[in-house]
Amino acid sequence: MTLTDLGIAAARHGLGRREFSARELALAHIAAIEALNPRLNAFITVTAEQALAAADEADEALARGEGGPLAGIPLAIKDIFCTRGVRTTAGSRILGPFVPPYESAVTANLLRDGAIFLGKTNLDEFAMGSSTTSSAYGSTENPWKRRQNPEARLVPGGSSGGSAAAVAARLALGATGTDTGGSIRQPASFCGITGIKPTYGRCSRWGVVAFASSLDHPGPFGRGVEDCALLLRSMAGHDPRDSTSVDRPVPDYAAACRRSLKGLRIGVPREYRVPGMAAGIEEMWRAGESWLREAGAEITEVSLPHTEFGLPTYYIIAPAEASSNLARYDGVRFGLRRDGEDLIDLYERTRGEGFGAEVKRRILMGTYVLSHGYYDAYYLKAQKVRALIFQDFANAFAGVDALLAPTAPSAAFAEGEKTEDPVMMYLNDVFTVPADLAGVPAMSVPAGLDADGLPLGLQVIGPPFGEEVVFTVAAALERAAGFTSLPAIRAGSPAP
Repeated sequence: MTLTDLGIAAARHGLGRREFSARELALAHIAAIEALNPRLNAFITVTAEQALAAADEADEALARGEGGPLAGIPLAIKDIFCTRGVRTTAGSRILGPFVPPYESAVTANLLRDGAIFLGKTNLDEFAMGSSTTSSAYGSTENPWKRRQNPEARLVPGGSSGGSAAAVAARLALGATGTDTGGSIRQPASFCGITGIKPTYGRCSRWGVVAFASSLDHPGPFGRGVEDCALLLRSMAGHDPRDSTSVDRPVPDYAAACRRSLKGLRIGVPREYRVPGMAAGIEEMWRAGESWLREAGAEITEVSLPHTEFGLPTYYIIAPAEASSNLARYDGVRFGLRRDGEDLIDLYERTRGEGFGAEVKRRILMGTYVLSHGYYDAYYLKAQKVRALIFQDFANAFAGVDALLAPTAPSAAFAEGEKTEDPVMMYLNDVFTVPADLAGVPAMSVPAGLDADGLPLGLQVIGPPFGEEVVFTVAAALERAAGFTSLPAIRAGSPAP
């Protein structure tokens, strides 16, 4: 086993016992990035010198018996979190020259606890997408390969595809992501790793470039459930700068991973059995039920009757909020600027050149549903349906402790298979969007491979601030599934 094969818990143990240094750990991952990132394009910006300087500081702290809970742990940061002195693009040309003078709350918390940042990862532009193909800096390749047609370039999911690909390919021990409609859980499923979207308000959004403010959820990726537990404990916490940040204690999530399932009731939502699911997903879902039952949980069917309205509701609310949030990118205050004959011409030139096709599409959709005569018919009605979706979850959690469902309706697909059809891309979020609309925690765990050798994920959904029960159930699934498969393209693998 090489240093890039370790999980966060094992790396912490090795660093604590001085079996290797933080510099050695950082160098191993930097070498992996140098070897594989030219192909995968998981990173937009690599901060090798900064990482090594931080590693040296971590080694000094560890030698003194000090250092935070993540001292010396090399992480990748989604390029939507503002990082002081390091370019932050949100995957967009319009923010290409933007270097923040401040640190986001989440990344500041990770730095406080000793984490080392290897660089900023690729994403769909402004987090709008499910494939990481809409980035202004090129698409990211999934490190997994099909058994049939291994030459096909698969997408890693999105929008946090760069983070997921980096963790799966052993370029980083863990990573940050954001989940607005499934952008942590779906790429985790496609890349065969774990990822959790915590309750809305559990992690501060301060310093995260906004897509849809009422839906954006920062969260972590890891190689296992415990890795995500360790990262989330550092990332979470109250932040008075974010009015939606919740002031409540952050539990020991790693301890929750070791708890028994005995006495827990797990609900299976009947509305998630939709036509068109890929072969093998229903079988995997049934297997997940059996694993949890054998671990001592009781399995029961529940109803989330407004599930079918989740996607249309999301694709009204999210573009509406995006159209308002992205109005700030006008070429006047920061980012790209294209001078024009007058102020209106400056706006048009800057936004026309700075935004990509998907961002423009969502701005137009959002402006339309917020316009006079359509606000009541679309946006207001969507907010009412959102309240009904939240109530569905509240009713379900009155009788069960957590829910079990697939993460995505298919395994990773190839570039061009769905990416040319926006509606097909939007349908990829059918299982993930409802939890974002309700603001409840949800986690994806790799549970097996499909017939073509690609990973499939199961999703555990918990009640508001029920991350502990999510980790307990997810850890039980992880133990039962015994998922040890590795992607074809990774650090230490034969040259592709």
